[in-house]
Amino acid sequence: MSKNPLYNALTAIIYIVLVVLMINWASNNVVMENSLLMPIMMLSLFTLSVAVMGYIFFYQPLRLYLDGKKDEAVRLFIKTVAIFAIIPFGIFLVYFLITKV
Repeated sequence: MSKNPLYNALTAIIYIVLVVLMINWASNNVVMENSLLMPIMMLSLFTLSVAVMGYIFFYQPLRLYLDGKKDEAVRLFIKTVAIFAIIPFGIFLVYFLITKV
């Protein structure tokens, strides 16, 4: 990915939004009978998501770490995770303020 933690976190959020939109579209437009196909598709999606998120969060820090830039690698990973954590927290905050649950 990138050495910019904001870019990495936003990429992760965009991926999540795209997956949710795809699932929402499929649940409204595709009739799925009870079969083994649904669990296979969901497990495949989970596996793909682990791979994509692993790439987004770990690829660049791992490269830095293997290049001997251990402190920079740790800082990039922590900043990416911190920014990523702030984004869903902000979304939850806005949601709960709007809906007043």
